[in-house]
Amino acid sequence: MNIQYNTVNVIKEGMRQRKRRWLFVTLLLLGLALLLCCVMLLLGNTIYPVNVVFRSLIGEEIEGAHFAIHTIRLPRMIAGVFAGFAFGVAGYIFQTMLRNPLANPNILGITSGSSVAAVFCITVLQTSNTIVSVAAVIGGLITVIVMYLLSRGRSFSIGRLIIIGIGMQAMLDAVISYMILKSSQQDIAGALRWLSGSLNGSNMGEVFPLTLAVLVFTPILLVLGKQLNMLELGDQMAKSLGVATDKARMILIIGSVCVLAIATATTGPIAFVSFLAGPIANRLVGVSTSNILPAGLVGAILVLFADIIGQFAFEYRFPVGVITGVLGAPYLLYLLIRMNQKGEI
Repeated sequence: MNIQYNTVNVIKEGMRQRKRRWLFVTLLLLGLALLLCCVMLLLGNTIYPVNVVFRSLIGEEIEGAHFAIHTIRLPRMIAGVFAGFAFGVAGYIFQTMLRNPLANPNILGITSGSSVAAVFCITVLQTSNTIVSVAAVIGGLITVIVMYLLSRGRSFSIGRLIIIGIGMQAMLDAVISYMILKSSQQDIAGALRWLSGSLNGSNMGEVFPLTLAVLVFTPILLVLGKQLNMLELGDQMAKSLGVATDKARMILIIGSVCVLAIATATTGPIAFVSFLAGPIANRLVGVSTSNILPAGLVGAILVLFADIIGQFAFEYRFPVGVITGVLGAPYLLYLLIRMNQKGEI
């Protein structure tokens, strides 16, 4: 009896420690994200003091500072925060649900599906940003549906889904290249800037749909965090634990694709954020809890940090997607080598 009692106490203490670690790391990530937000507002061609930025944010019109902060820096910062958060959340959900670190929206071609629809609207239809966002969501959802149908066969296979996703990404990237090749000269620069993943030119009208989508879908995804962890155990185990696997998976996919596609429509496909955020969050927090929120915060931190580096660390300014690509490519090669050594690919 004492042995059983001690075992229960050990389990409860372990759960309390994991919860404390999750809370501590999440608050630390939130603080770091807020610090980077402040840096984004302070730095630029002109470095403004903290009190000037604060007075401008609360509505005081300070000559020079008001325009720079409200028109340029604040929309850029908001776009970086919410796009990074969306990429991080979507990447973590797909990696966890499919039980494979390669199963992120960039590798699977979901981002490319959204990009095809967005580039078509930009270069061919020349529509408004609202239409671009709607088309990006539709393009991402269609890509997911096609991938899922092709990967079923006699039974659903995660490995088959990843291979199909990589193939679809290559095909969709070729379609994007063809559309750019055939588009008019004045549209090429905008499309290429968008495809590189950039926060340049962000305005409040563009970031509002992204902010709304993240605020609406994130609570839904957080509620499904426990079901997501159970899906990681496999469908049979999840069903035995009372999870409606098809329903939970569908809601997770739709929510993830919606925030991902709107983020892609707003900033372009910022490379490797969805690929890096989940593994970093798992390393910091541990894998025994739902890390949707920490992964989103890591994504926001990656985008903000990369944008600051791209703007101020070099002689020339680079889009944020170039910096995240430099950070993410070595990790992808390392992961492929490690998985190959383990015989997982």
